[in-house]
Amino acid sequence: MVVQKGHMKPSVVAYALDRLADLGIGHVFGVPGDYSFPINDAVEVHSRLSWVPSANELNAAYAADGYARRRGAAMVCTTYGVGELSALNGLMGAMAERLPVFHLVGTPSLRIVRQGLICHHTLGDRVYDRFEAISASASCVSARLTPDNVVVELERVIDKALEESRPAYLTFPMDLALMPITGTPIQGSPLGAIHQHASVEAELEAVLDLLEKRIASASKPVVLPTITLKRFGLVKAFEHFLNASGLAYATTPMDKGLLNEDHPAFLGMYNGGRSTPAALRSVVEDADLVIDFGGLVLEDLNTGLWSGSLDPKTIIALHADWVQAGDQVFTSVSISDVLAGITKRLETSSTQHSLWGDHRPVQPEPILPLEGEQHHPSDSASFYPRLQRFLRSNDILVSDTGTCLLKLNALRLPANVVMESQTLWSSIGWGTPAALGCALAEPKRRVVLVTGDGAHQLTVQEIGVMGFTHINPVVIVLNNGLYGVEALISETGHAYNTLPPWRYADIPAALGCQGWWCGRAATVAELEQSLAAINELQGAAYLEVLIPAEESQPLADEVIEIMHQTTTPDGA
Repeated sequence: MVVQKGHMKPSVVAYALDRLADLGIGHVFGVPGDYSFPINDAVEVHSRLSWVPSANELNAAYAADGYARRRGAAMVCTTYGVGELSALNGLMGAMAERLPVFHLVGTPSLRIVRQGLICHHTLGDRVYDRFEAISASASCVSARLTPDNVVVELERVIDKALEESRPAYLTFPMDLALMPITGTPIQGSPLGAIHQHASVEAELEAVLDLLEKRIASASKPVVLPTITLKRFGLVKAFEHFLNASGLAYATTPMDKGLLNEDHPAFLGMYNGGRSTPAALRSVVEDADLVIDFGGLVLEDLNTGLWSGSLDPKTIIALHADWVQAGDQVFTSVSISDVLAGITKRLETSSTQHSLWGDHRPVQPEPILPLEGEQHHPSDSASFYPRLQRFLRSNDILVSDTGTCLLKLNALRLPANVVMESQTLWSSIGWGTPAALGCALAEPKRRVVLVTGDGAHQLTVQEIGVMGFTHINPVVIVLNNGLYGVEALISETGHAYNTLPPWRYADIPAALGCQGWWCGRAATVAELEQSLAAINELQGAAYLEVLIPAEESQPLADEVIEIMHQTTTPDGA
């Protein structure tokens, strides 16, 4: 629902920022640039927006990704050409992981274009829209905003970005950005009040009939919720469904921490042959009904290197706006309507399973036992059980891409701890800027980042931005001196996986962070003392933990071949 604002006509850029701030976005990540100065200037004076001076455009996009995960949407601002292209990797990640990040780009003025003037940040060929198609490919919708179209186009762009939960690309010619709009301004609703498009009634009723019948007749049902529920704000609605149905659920690595892992209906992590607990694999694969809430991503890291074996005939897949059950397909059906409809039906029916508590088919993994004597060198076996006990209720755990993600995925999260990771896009270095975005989006929650030294070296500059913005994260860097995950999958040891040795614990001070607790742990005793000291703090902390490089030995050749599939199959 929208209502008209007053009669004053703001500029194109001021109006666009107003309209996006209406969604609840409070920060703009980016790097200033000459063609984007109208946007930069407008953010600087905006009453509801704060500029976050990212170290580079890639980091800005990563930070916006993290912010959108916790706030529901985000903004990143770059200049034309050199800036927008630098942000592309981060925006492609947001595209893959379904996050509405609005990418605002300042472009040369229409006066430059009309005269055919050769300007910087171009190839000197007078092709001024060369980069638009490239940047637009990292979004689900795009628009070039002008005084005449900004009101209508913004509604189209916002609607599409939220409908698909994916990035949007907006360009502002420098001169047009400063001109007053010609339409009537619109004020929108905050994200929490925006709903998916209504379903076609006949399709929706058919889906609900099918679901109700299949749930009633199933003897071994299981539910697999996905991050789609989180992206559309449906986690609470999903919890109501669990209460009404009595069904139990598991998550894949990509969907970890969707609900409290202390929830009585939680079974564990389904990951094909790498499921935890191991017995969960047969529970999911032998189920006579698998309800897929959101569309499972059957990616290698999300299926135990494609080792999962789900029977398509048992699956009802509830995608964002369509449903598939075997060879039946239902279109124009929103997942929010299906979730609300089936919950209402189950609340008033006699059909309810009892798969919680003593009736559950498998118990989730317990807390890891402590390993390592006080004088032993720190390693993964001693670190992760202590991290599990270090985390406290309401923490946001951010895992960078690498070996730490593989280990954290198998870790049962303490009560009310949520986790953010980038399983599908898997861009090493995402974690540090994403943790910045998460902390700014939810300032009342403690953000705990776990990153490897290889990933951290790619985007470490955002530690300085963390200090500048006065957030209080806990940054834990696992230092094994190499790209550990690359060493696992590169078949033999290679010099190119070796990292320059940094003094990590000195970095926050060097980057201007004031009042941070900083330390280095090389033994189990130092690790325990450091974690205890950090948990006594109110401020930010940075801990380097030494991990033996020998842990990252190449996987077995047959496992690497499953991942890469580079050899000719036998008998071919």
